[in-house]
Amino acid sequence: MIKKLSDKDKKDWEIFVQSKEKIYNKDLSEKKNLDKKILKKTIDLHGFSLENANKAISEYIKQCFSENIKRVTVITGKGLRSNTQNDPYASKDLSILKNSVPDFIKSNSNLMKFIKEIRIADKEEGGSGAFIIYLKNFKE
Repeated sequence: MIKKLSDKDKKDWEIFVQSKEKIYNKDLSEKKNLDKKILKKTIDLHGFSLENANKAISEYIKQCFSENIKRVTVITGKGLRSNTQNDPYASKDLSILKNSVPDFIKSNSNLMKFIKEIRIADKEEGGSGAFIIYLKNFKE
């Protein structure tokens, strides 16, 4: 079914196309509103050893779950200042917290019981130096 456009519709379309005005993106605002309603916390693991970081994140996830926190931002850093570059026996990739901590969480079945999803943070959330954990609902 093809309908002809009225002259008014054509004129409105031409004005719209020529306009420099930005269009309101309702999808972005809905996402921001959802994020405001979600209970969230952040943990910064800069300066932690791998062992201490794993212990800290394990306790933190359990604590956040019991507090019914829905979203946890984990800041690990990008590993740019890691001392592993001078040690020929240390893996540059595996000893950096940004890779090791998520792997530790994913391989720990007790922690994964609390987690819905793990994802790399968006650029405005910390980018490759952070990741986001979405927790399941706490059921008492």
